[in-house]
Amino acid sequence: MADAVLPIRSHEKSPARPSGFLSRERTIASPAFNRWLVPPAALAIHLCIGMAYGFSVFWLPLSRVVGGAAPKDCPANMGVLAQIVATNCDWKISMLGWTFTLFFVLLGSSAAIFGHWLETAGPRKAGLAAACCWCGGLLISALGVFLHQIWMIWIGSGVIGGVGLGLGYISPVSTLIKWFPDRRGLATGLAIMGFGGGAMIGAPLADKLMGYFATPSSPGVWQTFVALAAIYFVFMVSGALGYRVPPEGWAPAGWTPPAPAANAMVTHRHVHLDLAWKTPQFWLLWGVLCLNVSAGIGVLGMASPMLQEVFGGKLIGVDLGFDALNADQKKAIAAIAAGFTGLLSLCNIGGRIGWASASDAFGRKGTYAIFFVVGFLLYAAVPFAAKGGVVFLFVLLFAVIITMYGGGFSTIPAYLADIFGTHYVGAIHGRLLTAWSTAGVLGPVLVNYIREYQLSIGVPREAAYNQTMYVLAGLLLAGLACNLLVGPVAEKFYMSDAEVAAAKKTSVAAVKEEEKEPRADFEDFVEEGLEPPEDPAPVPAARTPPAGLSPALILAWLAVGIPLAWGVSMTGLKAMALFR
Repeated sequence: MADAVLPIRSHEKSPARPSGFLSRERTIASPAFNRWLVPPAALAIHLCIGMAYGFSVFWLPLSRVVGGAAPKDCPANMGVLAQIVATNCDWKISMLGWTFTLFFVLLGSSAAIFGHWLETAGPRKAGLAAACCWCGGLLISALGVFLHQIWMIWIGSGVIGGVGLGLGYISPVSTLIKWFPDRRGLATGLAIMGFGGGAMIGAPLADKLMGYFATPSSPGVWQTFVALAAIYFVFMVSGALGYRVPPEGWAPAGWTPPAPAANAMVTHRHVHLDLAWKTPQFWLLWGVLCLNVSAGIGVLGMASPMLQEVFGGKLIGVDLGFDALNADQKKAIAAIAAGFTGLLSLCNIGGRIGWASASDAFGRKGTYAIFFVVGFLLYAAVPFAAKGGVVFLFVLLFAVIITMYGGGFSTIPAYLADIFGTHYVGAIHGRLLTAWSTAGVLGPVLVNYIREYQLSIGVPREAAYNQTMYVLAGLLLAGLACNLLVGPVAEKFYMSDAEVAAAKKTSVAAVKEEEKEPRADFEDFVEEGLEPPEDPAPVPAARTPPAGLSPALILAWLAVGIPLAWGVSMTGLKAMALFR
């Protein structure tokens, strides 16, 4: 796991470092830097912002701030604007749910808007900005809870926090891809795994904090927001300061870039951000991500009620439908459904690292083909598992489906780097995340409204999701078609060597040299017909990576590994209830 940075070649002049601590140039790694320190820095940020998935833990307590155990509803004749600023009645969960919608709309739009800025500003500045937005948004939300003003929660966590999500989500992508050209899928999977796992840490932590801060007159939510803001700020700032970028021309020791002809789907050249979105490949990949996410996120949002309504009393050994159960029985199956939700969370995080790593072997296009083909078959099989009353098979089908949902997120950055090159991949990824924002609305709307329509025409609850599964399977077929149409970018869209050199502030010769296997000897310049440098001095060969694990590396991984292991264990305990 220990890889050192290759020294800069003697014919490349090292640029003078500016005085700005936050500048991108100040984050260029030293020769002794270990690239495996970058993934835990990215995880430190993603595990914090991933709490956006777990925000539903606050909805029930926040819906009872005024009335306590018996929520006090607003008068029926009170207008929407009056409800937004009212302090004498409780908020509806549907109102609080708009925060979740704002999270992902702002994530995609802010990633698209600030992606280009991130490439020039560097990951350190973007990571710190993400920390300020995400944690500052939590503090504004805390004030909103204290004053009982829901619009402050929407603005604080939903809008400002949503911008922090976008900046934090894309901040490590470009950096990790450049550090791991030999393992692009693994690198992005490690970081984006954290976003899927953030709720596994944040939700139980928030639950414990609310229990600690709760009083007879307060559920302890605003105090929990303040505590989380402080904890997350420390982790996110530490992660941002831990970011480093490789020097131009860097490559892992002993790694030889594959010949361009070996895989036409992996380019060694670069497409400019301003041209990338004009290519058919960009919009095909936009469709690939949108359709894959739409199918998965719709299921995630309805996982708990879906399991309860489909199987009802069968979950506790009683042959009764959901509507025929008494209050205690419904409470019992709700606990089992919570285990189902927890299991899907584990599958989400496992899929992000597992499928992204597998894409290094299968190729990105092949991996997405698996998602769509296998996903289509699994969705189509769900109604049969439900009709047969086979709980284990129903759970297994969705467990595999959600691994591919998570894998879609972590594989797409590497797919973009393969197609468009690495120079603007972070910014291109930011613009592509608008597909996530679209899917965040499309998926839940499809699942919820089809279910409501089925119930309205008299379809039993246990069969109300059947048509939904077939619709989602159809989305995956459309995604498969988009994926099959993806091919190499046309020659006219690639940047010339001069354009790349200008963008990287280096020389054309250096750009050409980057596309070849790194060379260390003076004679190599003569062999390639390049003008040799003045006063040629021998350049040392790539240094051997240091043996063993450094204390800094161990501490960095422990800092993110321990909280993650705790979150996985807490979620696993809940999932065990599903198999009792």
